[in-house]
Amino acid sequence: MEAEFNSLESKVAQFVALCERLRAENLELKQQLAAARGDAKRLHEKIDGARARLEGLLSKIPG
Repeated sequence: MEAEFNSLESKVAQFVALCERLRAENLELKQQLAAARGDAKRLHEKIDGARARLEGLLSKIPG
């Protein structure tokens, strides 16, 4: 009976360690996602600015 409790205790400890590791990994992934979204937003803003400038230049070309 003691061996079964020891085995269960070991499995619970492994489970807790796995949960902690996954929680930390999840936090890191959330931070990476937020950074990637910020980068994507900045790139879209740059593209929109470049598009506006090109449209402005094209409108000045006699057609």
